[in-house]
Amino acid sequence: MSRIGRKPVVVPEAVTVEIEPGRVAVKGPKGELTQRVSADMKVEQADGAVTVQRPTDRGEHRALHGLTRSLIANMVEGVTEGFEKRLEIQGVGYRAQLKGSKLELALGYSHPVSIDPPEGIDFEVPQPTEIIVRGIDKQLVGQIAADIRKRRPPEPYKGKGIRYRDEHVMRKVGKRA
Repeated sequence: MSRIGRKPVVVPEAVTVEIEPGRVAVKGPKGELTQRVSADMKVEQADGAVTVQRPTDRGEHRALHGLTRSLIANMVEGVTEGFEKRLEIQGVGYRAQLKGSKLELALGYSHPVSIDPPEGIDFEVPQPTEIIVRGIDKQLVGQIAADIRKRRPPEPYKGKGIRYRDEHVMRKVGKRA
């Protein structure tokens, strides 16, 4: 009782997909990504699309099916367009700047916080209060952005700190006299 995914992953012409048992590699104009996939899932490529099939309709196979399909779709999107996360810095004296490829943050500590970009990640600082994290691996871009945010998360009383661009920080009322 094999089920084919409802939405096959459409692969552009500039992208090549190599499928091996337990592994999928995607190569495109921006780079190359490799992902291990469950041996239970059957991944096939035909007519410019990648389909994922599951062996049964059991819960764990259904979950793995959706995960595998999403991972492959994210790899295809990453090697064609790439991913980015935008962060905003709020607070008096809080700022960011690039020193070579390193990101240096002034966050109110007694020392500047320096962050080295891992391979495949680029930082951009269009303004001292804005950071853009770019890369082809969606998971790595999100993890690096979360690590930067963790250095000074937004606090609820004045809203100072590092936040995602579209993040809303619930504000609290301070003490009353």
